[in-house]
Amino acid sequence: MGSIDQTRQTMYPEVAAGGFSRVDGTVDFYQRINALVQPDSVVLDVGAGRGQAHHDDPSSYRRSLRNFKGRTRRVIGIDVDPVVMTNPSLDEAHLIVNDKWPVETGSVDVAFSDYTFEHVPDPAAFASEALRVLKPGGWLCARTPNKHGYISIASRLIPESMHGRVLRRAQPDRKEEDVFPTTYLLNTPRDIKGRFSPASWNYYIYTQNAEPAYFGSSAALWRIAGAALKLTPQRFWPTLMIFMQKK
Repeated sequence: MGSIDQTRQTMYPEVAAGGFSRVDGTVDFYQRINALVQPDSVVLDVGAGRGQAHHDDPSSYRRSLRNFKGRTRRVIGIDVDPVVMTNPSLDEAHLIVNDKWPVETGSVDVAFSDYTFEHVPDPAAFASEALRVLKPGGWLCARTPNKHGYISIASRLIPESMHGRVLRRAQPDRKEEDVFPTTYLLNTPRDIKGRFSPASWNYYIYTQNAEPAYFGSSAALWRIAGAALKLTPQRFWPTLMIFMQKK
């Protein structure tokens, strides 16, 4: 059995032209963020972590999309994990303490949160802090598993204590320190609109049907998953793309 990258190239031959497939969720998400970011923007990475995904990514195009340092006025990263202090993609790194974001009120143009909404323990506090730090007209962008999609359904069926073991089998390159407890409290459009008041936000939310990377490196499983996902209604596609603008 080969690597996930080898399976991706087998299933999506166009990867040879630029290093990404036609259904690449990372490209989809970060291209849209790049369309919102300006050279004078202050960018906030919520749940920035180690940032190694930016540097370990085999695709130079995806790496360029994910790294805003040097292309914007300032990139701030915040996280509950002190490992954020080692993130080389940031101009500033700060720890979140007691759900408070150490960021100046009304100072952020674009905030993004990549696969962290599923880990948020207090959605009300998260929404309040996002509203506080963004400028009027500022954007909050998030990518997270759809609660009604196969990824989050499987995650909820598997005991939390086994998540690390299962992910190691499905994604051997995933590091142990990058596996966190899940809550799935902000993982449907209804959840989002219930926590982020319509009086304060405009919503642009859609589901995405990306590569079935959670099925490991088996090309046969990718084919089966791909065929099944093509028949799946959009409401149940595995990834939520969330773009919200502060009024």
